[in-house]
Amino acid sequence: MMEFSEIVKKRRSANNFLADHPITQKELDEIFDLVKLSPSAFNLQHASYIVVKDPAVKEQVKEAAFGQFKVSSASAVVAVLGNMKAYTKVSEIYMGLKMLGALTEEEYNKITDETISFYEAQGEAFQKEEAIRNASLSAMLFMLAAKEKGWDTCPMIGFDPAQIKNLLNVKEGYEVVMLVAVGKEKEESRRPRGYRKPVSEFVAYI
Repeated sequence: MMEFSEIVKKRRSANNFLADHPITQKELDEIFDLVKLSPSAFNLQHASYIVVKDPAVKEQVKEAAFGQFKVSSASAVVAVLGNMKAYTKVSEIYMGLKMLGALTEEEYNKITDETISFYEAQGEAFQKEEAIRNASLSAMLFMLAAKEKGWDTCPMIGFDPAQIKNLLNVKEGYEVVMLVAVGKEKEESRRPRGYRKPVSEFVAYI
């Protein structure tokens, strides 16, 4: 098993994948079993995923992704979704803690009421930002978990969101935050890693 620092250093955005390397649902479920532990505001778990493995559907996704070849060669393409209305499920999310006795009735009601009030007061623009922000945190863990399991990934923002929503029957209120191609990287086509700023250029200590 790789050390965390090794996983981070070895994770690359793979632009080409080897053909004939199917990924099973069991393997994906093992990855998602780790992804479910990703952080989210108020534990609302805004992120959800649609995994595309069917070659015919992948070709349609490729068209919506402006013909990017990596979609065809990938073992799967994963649509990362963010739920703008995740806060409306807060009572369900916290019910388990209440039933375990970790929250009193008063604490439970306070958390649920205040969370709903907070999101509603901030408005739709904030709700969209939260969907994107929290789904992005989840997607990053997905990519690291995939690498730990021996799979390479590439996050993608080059696609037509409306076309993807229509193709994958994305529910109302969900944002398509990104696509993530998953497969075994064709390493001989890998480019050198691009310039990365030294710590002193992107961190300030006060």
